[in-house]
Amino acid sequence: MGASFADTELDDDDDFAETHEINVTPFIDVILVLLIIFMVAAPLSTVDLPIDLPSSTATPQQKPDKPTYVSIKPDLAVAIGETPVKRVDLVRILDAIADSSKDRFIFLRADRAVPYGELMDVLEVLRAGGYSKIKLVALEGVPDTAMPPSASENQKP
Repeated sequence: MGASFADTELDDDDDFAETHEINVTPFIDVILVLLIIFMVAAPLSTVDLPIDLPSSTATPQQKPDKPTYVSIKPDLAVAIGETPVKRVDLVRILDAIADSSKDRFIFLRADRAVPYGELMDVLEVLRAGGYSKIKLVALEGVPDTAMPPSASENQKP
């Protein structure tokens, strides 16, 4: 007369059978969240002090993972990263930074309006504090043909 008990039992087993397919939707969700986190965090890892850097044609060198930037702003104020500091406290604060050693490179950024003497004063403060590995930061890639006409006239014999 109708379906037997054995037929009903087989139908229930098919409903609970294992599927061997990978559900990629949660994986894609996690990847998209990580992508958004890195897109937001990447711009925050750079120094955003408004400094008009001079340009250089030197070959760019590779930066370390966590560079230490010392900046001289147009008003001659000094900053470590984005934190303003007094010149007398510069070495003391650099020494207090985590993972600090006198052998690490210090990247010195100076606005083009900063007089040469002021740049040398900051270099002297760093050297007197034991920091001898200092790199000057400039904008990349100005070709030699882009010199102003007055500079090129002065170089001709």
